[in-house]
Amino acid sequence: MEANQLPTYDRSDNPTHCCPRFSPEGWDQQELHFDNKLFAKATTRSVLHIPLNMADVFSETFAAIEDANAGADDTYLVLSSDPSAWKGEHLFAVTKPVPNHEMVRLTGEFLTQVFEGPYRNMERWRRALDATVAARGQAVKKTHFFYTTCPSCAKQYGKNYVVGIAELQPLTPGQSAFN
Repeated sequence: MEANQLPTYDRSDNPTHCCPRFSPEGWDQQELHFDNKLFAKATTRSVLHIPLNMADVFSETFAAIEDANAGADDTYLVLSSDPSAWKGEHLFAVTKPVPNHEMVRLTGEFLTQVFEGPYRNMERWRRALDATVAARGQAVKKTHFFYTTCPSCAKQYGKNYVVGIAELQPLTPGQSAFN
């Protein structure tokens, strides 16, 4: 994939009028290359990694992106991570700056892996993604997850797809991912 390009995401397939239906084709084992890729950052509050205000934060952020006309028509990506048990960080891919939001640019190599099932499998998915990256002779710098639908839409669609996205650690010459 070319720099800053994402797999397509058909946002028009949206019978719930909330989250578009996710199709995992083209997302699994995809190598993403970001070169100053622009994201709008949002933060949620959590208790032991369980988000408390995710619906409100996502709604407000999506509205701000739409108001700024900063969303892409054929792609969609939110990188979510938990820097602590009390806080979640979410990076919304955008095409231009979004007023009143911290903007973040990412540069690096990333590898995706699609999972399906309940959120309680998150730690198992993280370990599986780590193993996939290690099997390729690489190391993980940071792990993000892309929650493709909210819990209500996942229930409606009968599938809860989550994409693990490993930010790859650049290896120095002679360094092994297994050190």
